[in-house]
Amino acid sequence: MQIFPRLLCVAAVAAAACCFSALSAHAAGPTKHVVVVSLDGLAAYLVDDPKVPLPTIRRLAREGSIVAGGMIPSNPSVTWPNHTTLVTGARPEKHGVLANGVLVRGPIGVPTTIDSRRDQSDLVRIPTIVDAAHAAGLSTAEINWPCTRGSKSFDDQFPDVPDALQHSTPRLRKELVELGLLVDETDASFRKLSTVGRDYVWTEAACHLIRTRKPNLTLIHLLNVDSVHHNRGPQTPEGYTANAYADMCLARIVAAIDEAGIRDQTTLIVLSDHGFTRTPKAVRPNVLLRQAGLLKAEAGKIREAQVHVVPEGGIGLVYCTNPGEAAQQADAFKKMFVGLEGVADVVLPDGFAEIGLLHPREYNQSPDAVLVAADGYSVSGSVDGETLVASNTEAKTAIGSHGFVSTLPKMKALCLLSGAGIRSGIELPTIENIDIAPTVAKLLELDYPYSDGKPLTAAMK
Repeated sequence: MQIFPRLLCVAAVAAAACCFSALSAHAAGPTKHVVVVSLDGLAAYLVDDPKVPLPTIRRLAREGSIVAGGMIPSNPSVTWPNHTTLVTGARPEKHGVLANGVLVRGPIGVPTTIDSRRDQSDLVRIPTIVDAAHAAGLSTAEINWPCTRGSKSFDDQFPDVPDALQHSTPRLRKELVELGLLVDETDASFRKLSTVGRDYVWTEAACHLIRTRKPNLTLIHLLNVDSVHHNRGPQTPEGYTANAYADMCLARIVAAIDEAGIRDQTTLIVLSDHGFTRTPKAVRPNVLLRQAGLLKAEAGKIREAQVHVVPEGGIGLVYCTNPGEAAQQADAFKKMFVGLEGVADVVLPDGFAEIGLLHPREYNQSPDAVLVAADGYSVSGSVDGETLVASNTEAKTAIGSHGFVSTLPKMKALCLLSGAGIRSGIELPTIENIDIAPTVAKLLELDYPYSDGKPLTAAMK
């Protein structure tokens, strides 16, 4: 297998990519191609940190337009909901994705679970910008984009699901083996790679598609930054290394656009789904619920529950399993937790509209309450232990987290635009990520009526 020796060459290749002209402001042709690159977990504040090596990102920002105020994610600020917002221009209350999978409510007493092995049709309640592009006769491709499994709107597909290769386009799967990027076409082999190795494969797969197919719309999602920020924290030596590697992967994609000969017709949108904050402590609401007799656990797992919490980083989705008692139990939950260490708030369904969620009466996946952690604390789903608050080590939670309510400044995401149709040297104020899909629609001249955002016309020529 030659993947990891080739990783040693990435820095040299990325440096060579700088010899190509970037997607600069002099690109004069109309937009025929849009490439969206999501660097998962790359917070907006990292662009201004001089310790973070981001030469490609900063060059593209100078030559194009950057959202200097950062991009506000949707709630909850986690990966699948926000990648769906990016391609729909709608918040979760409209598109329906609340977690990294479908939230499955069981009968009374059975805890809610997350099922990630679902098709787009099970997850997303409205058409995406990709569906609009496909319907208009444009070519499309995605590499590791969430909530796309089973979509008929992609010409080439390598989706972000547990069994990605099983659900990838057979033609692309075969080509990646022939190129030496994959040992074989099995998920078992692919899962053996590190997050760096997977990002490398995804990057080279995207470059291959750009060079050979030249899709009109390409979606690319890289994960290593998110993984390292969870495990080591942002703005750490390991975090800086992950940031640099993501920038080198981006340089490879920029070079592929040049090699394809489509630079003057391509708009590149580089963004993230959410930011990051350090979380050295955790709150364990299920511990207090167990002590109150509201759930039963066995071998560290919830076996039966009247009320329980599904963690999503900086928030916890509170589910009451008996619909007839849900309102009263949610009220009692709020009284139990508000004012405790590590708890910033408990939002009841009457306040869901303010955070972009539907009332559980309107949408079965919606929780019965939302526990909001204070900055510096994550929400643990653990039932073990005897105290609400624990260190992240004791609670077995990540040192870096997202998922917080999107008004937390550290949750703001990177967003820049460069290339065809984009003005040079523009700094935009804070935007919401619902503005990305209508921007893509305007660039590709697509009719897309489902978005609640507005195109970023201030960045466009």
